[in-house]
Amino acid sequence: MKVLQSCLSLSWGGMEMYTVTTALQLKKKNVEVTLLCYPGSKIHLEAKKKGIHAITSGANGYFHPVEIFKLSGYLKNENFDVIHTHASKDLWLLVPALRLSRLKTPLFLTKHVGSFIKKKDLFHRSLYKRVNTAFAISTVIKNNLLETTTLPEEKIKILHDGIDTRKFSPGNSNGEQIRKEFGINKDEILVGMIARFTWGKGHEEFLQAAEVLKKKYGNIKFMIVGEASRGEMEYEKKIKQLIISLNLEDKIILTGYREDVVDLLGAMDIFVFPSHSEAFGIALVEAMAVGVPSVCSDSNGILDIAVDGETSLFFKTKDAADLEKKLEKLIISGELRKNLGTQARERAVELFEIEKLTGKLLNFYQKSLFRE
Repeated sequence: MKVLQSCLSLSWGGMEMYTVTTALQLKKKNVEVTLLCYPGSKIHLEAKKKGIHAITSGANGYFHPVEIFKLSGYLKNENFDVIHTHASKDLWLLVPALRLSRLKTPLFLTKHVGSFIKKKDLFHRSLYKRVNTAFAISTVIKNNLLETTTLPEEKIKILHDGIDTRKFSPGNSNGEQIRKEFGINKDEILVGMIARFTWGKGHEEFLQAAEVLKKKYGNIKFMIVGEASRGEMEYEKKIKQLIISLNLEDKIILTGYREDVVDLLGAMDIFVFPSHSEAFGIALVEAMAVGVPSVCSDSNGILDIAVDGETSLFFKTKDAADLEKKLEKLIISGELRKNLGTQARERAVELFEIEKLTGKLLNFYQKSLFRE
């Protein structure tokens, strides 16, 4: 099978990372994959680094006649079995190119991020009509597609993002090495979160809860893993200033960007996912797979992942006091931490193993080839 994946984004977040992950998974299944991306973008650089065949287009807006014409010729010559975009804006390039080349190639869209803009005008109606199937990564994204586009419900399928649960597993994690690196004693409880430094990820509530817990428990430390992305440096600066103003410098560990996420999770006793609004939450899935009990905000895509009282404890979104209370329950009960962690691992393997989800994706591809 020959597949063109598309993501012309200039950013580097969950959508872009998962596009690369999908391409690599398809390659493992002996699918011939080409990735369409913006020249010099982070996703373009990552594709080259990981050995994914990539082509580029300078279409980073809504209407690019020259790029449409160029892509049309390329599609005619390459004769892909399936085209799959991970960015809805790419439809403005792909759909006209397919029509210009008169190709009936099945077109798939994965919707990673919700939109507040209604897309039911004549132009958008025409674009979405050409989409064979749209994948929503969570229930909230499916509902968003129904609310903002003209896609009928039968064309929308929920297909969660997945992870390698063999890589993300308790037995594959060297948490002791991380604790040694950062001077965390065996009797200290480490509470951590993994997120980009951007508004809405819940850093403020995490720190406000930490301020209260620090006064109650001497054997606790907090870790924030991540860095600011393009245009987010001011927010990172704000959070670092908040750490100082709350007098938390001796309790907060800022790791910056790290690739050894499995080991970092293995070092944590409690994982926090305090996002205000999340389409899905791959970091939460990774923590669950490593068997780390979690405290999560009770919103949006998180509800597809965790189960309150079984894999995690939920707190009211944006409510630092409620977050502190739920964290305290886990701090004082090692047994509760162990039970939640065990059930979290089981759920992650059952629902979010990437091998299973890639198999589902391939089934959708294959079914589309037999349609009239």
